[in-house]
Amino acid sequence: MADPSSYRPKPGQIPDSPGVYRFRDEHRRVIYVGKAKSLRQRLANYFQDLAGLHPRTRSMVTTAASVEWTVVSTEVEALQLEYSWIKEYDPRFNVKYRDDKSYPYLAVTMNEEFPRVQVMRGHKKKGVRYFGPYAHAWAIRDTVDLLLRVFPVRTCSAGVFKNAARTGRPCLLGYIGKCAAPCVGRVSAEDHRELADEFCDFMTGRTGTYLRRLEKQMTEAAEEMEYERAARLRDDIGALKKAMEKNAVVLADATDADLIAVAEDELEAAVQIFHVRGGRVRGQRGWVTDKVEEITTGALVEHALQQLYGEETGDAVPKEVLVPALPDPVEPVQEWLTGRRGSGVSLRIPQRGDKRALMETVERNAQQALVLHKTKRASDLTTRSRALEEIADALDLDSAPLRIECYDISHLQGDDVVASMVVFEDGLARKSEYRRFQIKGFEGQDDVRSMHEVITRRFRRYLAEKERTGEWTDEEPDGETGDGTGPDLDDRDPRDRGLKDEDGRPRRFAYPPQLVVVDGGKPQVAAARRALDELGIDDIAVCGLAKRLEEVWLPQDDDPVVLPRSSEGLYLLQRVRDEAHRFAITYQRSKRAKRFRAGPLDDVPGLGETRKQALIKHFGSVKKLRAATIDQIREVPGIGRKTAETIAVALARAAPPAPAVNTATGEIIEEGEPDTTAGSPGEPVPAGAPEERRGQES
Repeated sequence: MADPSSYRPKPGQIPDSPGVYRFRDEHRRVIYVGKAKSLRQRLANYFQDLAGLHPRTRSMVTTAASVEWTVVSTEVEALQLEYSWIKEYDPRFNVKYRDDKSYPYLAVTMNEEFPRVQVMRGHKKKGVRYFGPYAHAWAIRDTVDLLLRVFPVRTCSAGVFKNAARTGRPCLLGYIGKCAAPCVGRVSAEDHRELADEFCDFMTGRTGTYLRRLEKQMTEAAEEMEYERAARLRDDIGALKKAMEKNAVVLADATDADLIAVAEDELEAAVQIFHVRGGRVRGQRGWVTDKVEEITTGALVEHALQQLYGEETGDAVPKEVLVPALPDPVEPVQEWLTGRRGSGVSLRIPQRGDKRALMETVERNAQQALVLHKTKRASDLTTRSRALEEIADALDLDSAPLRIECYDISHLQGDDVVASMVVFEDGLARKSEYRRFQIKGFEGQDDVRSMHEVITRRFRRYLAEKERTGEWTDEEPDGETGDGTGPDLDDRDPRDRGLKDEDGRPRRFAYPPQLVVVDGGKPQVAAARRALDELGIDDIAVCGLAKRLEEVWLPQDDDPVVLPRSSEGLYLLQRVRDEAHRFAITYQRSKRAKRFRAGPLDDVPGLGETRKQALIKHFGSVKKLRAATIDQIREVPGIGRKTAETIAVALARAAPPAPAVNTATGEIIEEGEPDTTAGSPGEPVPAGAPEERRGQES
């Protein structure tokens, strides 16, 4: 625990201007980001008597080891920079709103030649129009199914679309009238795009135009005694009205607004958002956060606005945002929202009328979400705390192991030997810090030696990080210099590839665990302990969990520790071990599958996946590519003469040997067939020769 006075800046060093500040811990990891209208006044609040600080603020300043700041010109710039840094550093003491699910949107891919209506999740893509979010994907599909009667827009995948175009036959929706079937040319690309535009107009709330148009067409058809057509139009009108009923009118003036409500207690806060477009509720979402800092309702609203609109632009930011409390000050936030939208945004508290009544509904939803979350979370928090305490007692640790790392080795009969490292913090998986290893120090099957190599490589990197940041000044053990034992790109989770290794950003092996768990018994535990001892690390506990009897092995004991079968600590160790096993075997299978799929083009240096696919697409097969000349290979976009020559040489080397032919009979000799027979020395036995002849010898 650090003393805040040890890193407190001198009063004259802190500028009296707007800015953003960062607190870092002893590992140089950013643990808190904040903004201030006056940096001097704001930071002074953190360096007062600890007894006068809020418990969570006191925990933050005692965890921190340094503070730094960046001066900006305006409060709006401070707001933007604070949001960027919170996204970049993921500080543990900042309020983080965590969605408990990925909310689905109704999306129309207007960036394609033939726009497609579909359900989408995740990050928004450019050129795609989104409606929602919705609470459930089935709600989107029900709505789309009703609207396709009137707006028969394509909903099929690219593969189905291409297959229909190739065969000249549309899918089932094309036959029953719920798709205009542009795949077979029933409508042109322009007409199909017009259908998609009308679909989007209806979803944005412009419904009256289409209803009046259909009613007029129905009346005209009836007058002309085209009763079947009139009946179809009647059914179309009914489908549109039914789709509209799913989103009842809540604001009579066709308002576009987002309503945000917050329910909170001392420890947590729940946020609920209703998205109202055209006076109808078009989507709903919500999340819950831990209040890791002392924070007002207005500040919670400000963080929620950052989370909601930080990556949105244009119409995704509505004209009106209704909140339960205004941030202080409100002007920078309102100016920031206006900049995101590109036009004026009203940020206010509803006082009366329909908007106040709807806000009360949103608030009730937030209260219910908080109650439900606390009901689910209470037993979970208690269980995890008890599990960590039981592990500490069983292994005789000084404190509960808040960070646990588990390692597992996976291979298939000695081939494709890999290892995994999974991380659990506070009893929960932290998947962003999972790592993967290839065993490169030796070949073959040796789990003990593999475990020693993996532990050595992981903690060499930890020591290197400590030396680089100045936390460790002794001479470092031999570094990893490409001698076959160092980590490579496979040492990290694919999601972390390309992450810059700069101060404050998550690094690959920067933070030590309190407990290392290995999948195995006493030999694996001894190997892990020996690796740590060789590196001079004696403050990290090691244990192993053997699968057969679920025994916990310690390096210094001859007998295992047997935890009760009902022990929460044993359950947690099992979950950690099983997750490491899952992560390792998934990686091992992917490497094995990649090796099985390997072809002669994989050996061509500098030839990536894109150009491989371009070559196969151009020639149709590797066989035809092998028969092509260098000039023909150069016809493929992106292939120069040097690359074409390299490809030709590689394919020639990998070419299968020409089959041997019996000159007397013209029969192809298969590899491994006998060379001679009794009846005719030197003549191969035909594949269909009788067994009696095959058994004779001269």
